[in-house]
Amino acid sequence: MTVAVKPPPPPRERIIDAARDLFRKHGINGIGVDAIAEAADSNKMTLYRHFGSKDDLIVVCLKEAAAEAEAFWADIEAANPGDPKAQLNDWVHRAGDFLTMEHCNCEILDAAAELVDSEHPAQKFVKDIRKLYRTRVIQLCRDAGVADAELLVDALTLLIEGARCNWRTVGPEGAAPRFVKIAEIVVADFMQRRRA
Repeated sequence: MTVAVKPPPPPRERIIDAARDLFRKHGINGIGVDAIAEAADSNKMTLYRHFGSKDDLIVVCLKEAAAEAEAFWADIEAANPGDPKAQLNDWVHRAGDFLTMEHCNCEILDAAAELVDSEHPAQKFVKDIRKLYRTRVIQLCRDAGVADAELLVDALTLLIEGARCNWRTVGPEGAAPRFVKIAEIVVADFMQRRRA
């Protein structure tokens, strides 16, 4: 009996996977194209043939991360069809699970923090996708019956970003593991205000 050997992914896919992994572990600015090419079992010439520059590769990596986020949203909707309150609760719980993972890097937030040059090609994409995510959560909050959805989303955003930083600096002994409990209290408070 022969066992079918799965061929390795094509060079472009290997380069994207290697770049995303290295960017998560070492930061975008901490990794050069030589390290990416080596980790992808490729070379710089192949990398530049597929992407043109490291900046172009960064944009592609961020688009891959955004595509994965679409699956996150689809899962929430599928698990809670037609129930915006349950979807909001699920979103809070999934965000809390993600925050306390070993490498809880949000590639888009990390890129926003690292790529401070306003002319960097990834900056527009990062701003656009963050605006899209904010709009999506605001609509979810409105659908759940929250009157001041924008303020709730701002509060949740600050909680998430603070929890990410806290997890990275303090780990499980810090406040980050209590994100879900705190977020649930904040959401419940906003829901009560709607009825007041």
